[in-house]
Amino acid sequence: MNQERVIIESVTPKIEGGRYNIKRVLDETVAVGATIIGDGHDIVQAALQYKHEKARKWQEVRMQVGHNDHWTASFQVEKLGAYSYRVCGWIDDALNWQHGIKRKIEDGQQVKSELLEGVAYLEQIAKKANKSEKKYLKDLEDQFQEESAYDTAVEAAVSDKLYDLFVKYPVPLRKTVGDTLLCEVDRKKARFSTWYEFFPRSAGKNYEHGTFKDCIDKLPYVKEMGFDTLYFPPVHPIGDVNRKGKNNTTTAHDGDVGSCWGIGSKNGGHMSLHPDLGSEKDFKKLVQEAKSMGIEVAMDYALQAAPDHPWVKEHKQWFKWRPDGTVQYAENPPKKYQDILPIYFDTKDWKNLWKELLRVALYWVEEFDIKVFRVDNPHTKPFLFWEYLISEVKKKHNDVIFLSEAFTKPKVMHQLAKVGFQQSYTYFTWRNNKHELTEYLNELTKTEQAEYMQPNFWPNTPDINPWILQGGNENIHLQRYALAATLSSSIGIYGPVFEQMISSALPGKEEYLDSEKFQIANYDWELRNKLTMMISKINEARHEHEALQQTRNIEFIHNENDQVLTFYKWNDDRTSEVIVAISLDPHYDQEAWLTMPLAQMHRSENDGYTVHDLITGNSYQWGGTHNYVKLHHALPVHVFEVK
Repeated sequence: MNQERVIIESVTPKIEGGRYNIKRVLDETVAVGATIIGDGHDIVQAALQYKHEKARKWQEVRMQVGHNDHWTASFQVEKLGAYSYRVCGWIDDALNWQHGIKRKIEDGQQVKSELLEGVAYLEQIAKKANKSEKKYLKDLEDQFQEESAYDTAVEAAVSDKLYDLFVKYPVPLRKTVGDTLLCEVDRKKARFSTWYEFFPRSAGKNYEHGTFKDCIDKLPYVKEMGFDTLYFPPVHPIGDVNRKGKNNTTTAHDGDVGSCWGIGSKNGGHMSLHPDLGSEKDFKKLVQEAKSMGIEVAMDYALQAAPDHPWVKEHKQWFKWRPDGTVQYAENPPKKYQDILPIYFDTKDWKNLWKELLRVALYWVEEFDIKVFRVDNPHTKPFLFWEYLISEVKKKHNDVIFLSEAFTKPKVMHQLAKVGFQQSYTYFTWRNNKHELTEYLNELTKTEQAEYMQPNFWPNTPDINPWILQGGNENIHLQRYALAATLSSSIGIYGPVFEQMISSALPGKEEYLDSEKFQIANYDWELRNKLTMMISKINEARHEHEALQQTRNIEFIHNENDQVLTFYKWNDDRTSEVIVAISLDPHYDQEAWLTMPLAQMHRSENDGYTVHDLITGNSYQWGGTHNYVKLHHALPVHVFEVK
C-alpha cells in the first residue's frame, strides 16, 4: 500500500503494455503523452524522464497539460542503443500554496499566516537553487516574516518569478512514477535506405558464372542509379543432393547451378563462400570497394540447409527425421523444396542451435564488416528466437540492421517488427489503386504500427513477379518505382530485371519464367534507358531532401481524380517539404485540382509559394486552397520541392 495521489494512465507510445520497445533512429523525437489526474482540487504537475542505457542520471522535461487532462512532452534521441523513458506525476505543495494565497489575496483576505507557511517552501527550493536565486529566496523569507514588509511580500508571493522557481524546483508530495519503457535507437539507415538486389553469379558475361570481382565492376552502375545498399541472395556453397534444375524442376542436369537458398555442401555451410564466386579476400575487397562508394553490402541470412550441409551430419538433431529414416524437406503445399531442409527449432538441443545461428550472424559482422541482413522467411521460425538473436547481435554491434522478408499474415509481420526487426517487407507489392495505397499508408503511418514497424517497399523480388508488372510498359514500371520511392523512405528493387522490364511469367502465377533463382542469367549491364535515368533522378531527390527520408510524416491531398495520387511530406522541423503527384494510368494523360492541406502545411490561403519540380526542373507559383497538376502518361510523376 502507498499514499500516491496521482494516477497515470494511457501512456503513449507503449507497445503491448511495454512488453516491446518502440523504435527511432538517431536525432528523431519521441513524443510522449499520458492522462494524469489527481484527487480533489490540488495542483497536479508532471514530468517526462529519460536516459540513455549508458547514462546514470535521468534527464527531465516538464509536461504540459492540454484538453481533458492529457499531458505531453518529448525528448530527442542522440545515441545508438536503448533509451528508457517514464512519466512522473505529483501534487505540488508549493504551487498549491501559491495558488491558495493568490485566491485569498484576490478576495481581500489577510494572509500573514499563509506567508509564514510559505517560508518552508522557500527553504526547500533554496537547497536546489543557484547563487543568485538563493539570494532572492532569502530576501523573500525575510519579507514573509517581517510585518512591515507585508505589501511587498504579498506582491512577491503571487509573482511570476516565484512561480517559475517553484516550477523549476518542484516540491512534490508523494510522487507517482510510471512504468519504465524502452526506445531502441538505430542509425538512420534503418529508416532511410535504397536497396538494389542482383545475383552475383549473373554478374559475368555470356552465361559464365559471375564472381565477386565481376560484382566490383558493377558497383558504378549501382552507384549511378543512386542505390546505397547492395543486397546479394545467399553467397554460400549450394547443395548437390536434390539440386533443382531450371524453372524449379526436380531434376538437375550437368551445369545446373541450383537454388542459392539450398545452402551447404562438401564445400561448407553458412560460414563459407561459394567457391565459384571467389575467395574470402575477394569478398572483403568487394565489401570495402562498395563502402568507398557509399554503398553497403547486405547479406541474406537464410536459416535452412541443403541435404548435404555439414550440419546434417554433425548435428542430426537439428533436423526432423521421418519414421522411415529420411529427413523432412521443406514444403509449402503444393510447393515442394526437396533441395532444402528446414531447421527443426523444436529440437531438445535448441540452446546449442541458437548459439550456432548467432555465431553465424556475428561471423559475417565481425569478419567481413557486414552490417545489414535481409532475413529469409523469418515468420517460419520462432519469434523468441529472433528476439534473442537480434538483441544479442546488437549488444555487441548496435549498428546492425535486420530486414524481415515476411510476406505473411499482418499480425505475424507486426510481431516480427515488435521482437526487433528494424525493417519489414510490406504489402505494397499488391497495393495498386488509389484507395488501396491511401488506406495502407494511413495504416502504416497513423496507427500504433508507426512506433515499431519501419516499412521497406519492393515493387518486385526474385520470388514475386506481380501481376501489375507482367507485360507492363515502361510507364507502369516508372509509376511503381515512383510510388515506392516517395511513399516509403526505404525501398528496393530486384534488378536488372526491373529496370530492363523483364517480366515474362509462369502461366497463371506471380513468378518469373526462367527464374534466376535456379539458373544464371545474362544481362546487358551497359544498357541505359528511360527507367535507369528516372530511377537516378528520383533517388537523387530522395538523398537530397529529408522529407523523402522518412515515412511517418505524410498527408494525402484530396483530388477528385481516382487516377491521380497526391500527398504532402515534410521533415520534423519543416526545413524540407515536398508535394508528390503520381498518375496511376500508364496509358493516358491525367490532371487534377488539389485541395491543399493548408493547416498541415502551416500556411493560410493567402500565402503564396514556389514549387520546384525535382524531375523536370520547372518551377511554378502556387497559393490559395486549390492548385492544378497535369501528368503526362510517359512521365507520370511530379516531385515538387516546396520553396
